[in-house]
Order: sequence, then structure tokens, then C-alpha cells
Amino acid sequence: MLVRRAGLGQSFAMRLFPTLFGLALCCLAPLAARAEPSLFAARDAGGETRRLVIYSSLDTGLARPLIEAFQQGNPDVAVVYEDLLTGTLHDRIVAESRQDGATGGVTADFAFSSAMDLQVKLANDGFAQAVETPDTADWPDWANWRDTAYALTYEPAVFAYHIPSFAGIAPPSTRAELVAWISGRPEQAAGRIGTYDIARSGVGYLFLARDQELFPKIWEIVAAMGQAGVQQFPTSGELLARIGDGRLALGYNLLGSYAAEAARQNPDIGLILPRDFTVVVSRVAVVPKAARSPELGGAFLAFLMSPEGQSLLSQTLRLPAVSLEVAGQPGPAGGLGDLSGLRLKPVPVSPGLLAYLDQASRKRLIERWNRTLAAKPR
Repeated sequence: MLVRRAGLGQSFAMRLFPTLFGLALCCLAPLAARAEPSLFAARDAGGETRRLVIYSSLDTGLARPLIEAFQQGNPDVAVVYEDLLTGTLHDRIVAESRQDGATGGVTADFAFSSAMDLQVKLANDGFAQAVETPDTADWPDWANWRDTAYALTYEPAVFAYHIPSFAGIAPPSTRAELVAWISGRPEQAAGRIGTYDIARSGVGYLFLARDQELFPKIWEIVAAMGQAGVQQFPTSGELLARIGDGRLALGYNLLGSYAAEAARQNPDIGLILPRDFTVVVSRVAVVPKAARSPELGGAFLAFLMSPEGQSLLSQTLRLPAVSLEVAGQPGPAGGLGDLSGLRLKPVPVSPGLLAYLDQASRKRLIERWNRTLAAKPR
């Protein structure tokens, strides 16, 4: 049974709970193929069985604890789980919702994706329906768009660094300190800074676009990294492998969930949440308007927003949860200490995300990125 929580307020955008961020966004690494749909049989097969269909970018193995916990409270529900790439997930819901005929116009009951912009596009284009859960009233404003698209996780961009390379000196903890390190120690920085290739990494592009909105001097940072011979990679895994063995000294704007898991496994990797501001992204859930069983999609959303669901996300999956109640609970990977002084800047779940899908704007931003990186010092 779900119980309404009281007193959360609307200020969580400036707070982050002390949980290290572990498991990666599934859409970042190139995948050759996705598995066939997985069936989680109903626990109680004695009576009539209901069926919940989920489309998600979260790997099936990672989603299993969430599904099984939901089925404990709903033993008559069988779950069909499809692990899809984010673009495929969006396109499939649109196509299935628009189909005509006796079997058309029906799609998944619940969709959960790390592509914030595409999820909001589904809601904005009328392919998702409004759902109120027992926790909706207390959900942060930035994480809820018209009760139709909900952010459920809270995953920051960090600086990751090779600890032995900074022996005797403090690693940069702000963008200004990053520029000072590059100019003050050019021999240490040359060819040893890494970041995402924003033309190939969706989260890298989102982080840079958000940086530009929040920080007018971001292009000075980009120019300094370009002059230091910054290296670009499409995935967090490639960046962190090179930071871990010292080929890179520092990585800029890495997804915190990747970096924290890498730091847990490799003692030579450190991570810093920037003190000037820290961009935060989320996984977003919707209940499609063309769902066959929208009541089940809404029930699963309510479960993921509940204290139990948020605890599973943060402690079992090591994906930081939005819920303030979970904020004080340290996860299995340990805590980050006092984060109350950080300027946390979550990407709001709003139609503003649709700007990131505009191809002309994307082209201009990538061209400016490449031009700035290639510019010679004056």
C-alpha cells in the first residue's frame, strides 16, 4: 500500500543525498542488438492474470529487482519487459499509438528512458497521459511536467581525475580552477584532458548545451581545453579507462553514475562535483496515452515514486533517486559527504528540452565546439 509522504517541499533542486552513483546510462555505449522481450510471470497464477508492458532503456538485468518488488505487491501481474534503445523506444510508441485497425492504437503501459528530451517530446506531442500518484503533490517542480513526465533519478556531471597525477596538488574543483591548472601546468595537462565527443554522445551534448545556458564563459573553458589538446570519446567507459591508467589526467563533464562506479573499482580514480555549479540529468518516466492497461502503468509509476521504489533505485541499482526521503540513506558504494554547499542544476523536465532536438541548433553548437577547440592561442 502506498502512503503519502509529507513535508518534502519543492527545494530538492539544491540538495543531493550522499549516495555514490554507480550504474551507467544504457544509451551511451553503442549496442549491436537488443534482447527479445523478457517475461516475468505472475507470482499468483491461480486466478486471472493481468499484463503490464514496459518499454525501457534500462538493461533487463538491472530492472529485475524493480519488477520483482512490484510483483510482490501485485502477484497477479505478469510483466513483459522490452529493453530498447532510447530512439527506438520513442519511435515505437509514436508508431504504435498512430496505428489503425483492430489491433492498432495500443502500445506499452509504461516507458522509462534516459533520453530526457525524447520522453518530454512524447508528452508534449500528446503521446503520454497525466497520472497522479500518492507522491505527485510532493514531487519537485523541476521533476514533474504536468503530471505527465516524471524525473525519477538524479545523476550529476562530474570531474573525474587520475589521483596519482595530482600527487601533492589539489585537482580542479571549479571551471576557473580547471583553466588555472591548464595554464599553470601545461606539461601535465597537454593531451591528458578528456571529455565526450558531443557529436556522438547524447549526454555529452546535453551537458555542453546546459553549460552554455548556465555559464556565459563556457567557451573560454572550451578554448583552454582545446589548446591543451583535449581528447574526445563517445562513451564514459572509454574516458574512464584512460583516466584509470593515467593516459588522461582529468575528464570534464563525465556522467557521475559511470565515474562513481569506476572509482569504486579503481582506487586511482577520483571524482569531484564542481563547486561552481553541477549539472544534473535524470531518467524520465511516462504512461503512454495509447497504453492497453494504463492503470497498471500508473501503478508501476506510483511504485517507482514511492519510498520503496526510490530506495531500490538508489541502493540496489545505485541510481540516485529524486525522493528527498531517500536522500539521507547512504547507498552500498558509500557517501559523498556534505553536499549542501553545491550549486546543483538539474535539467528541468519541461518543453525547454525540445530545443536540444532542433537540428539547426545542434549543428550550430557542434560547429562552434569544433571551431573553438581548433582555434590557436592569440
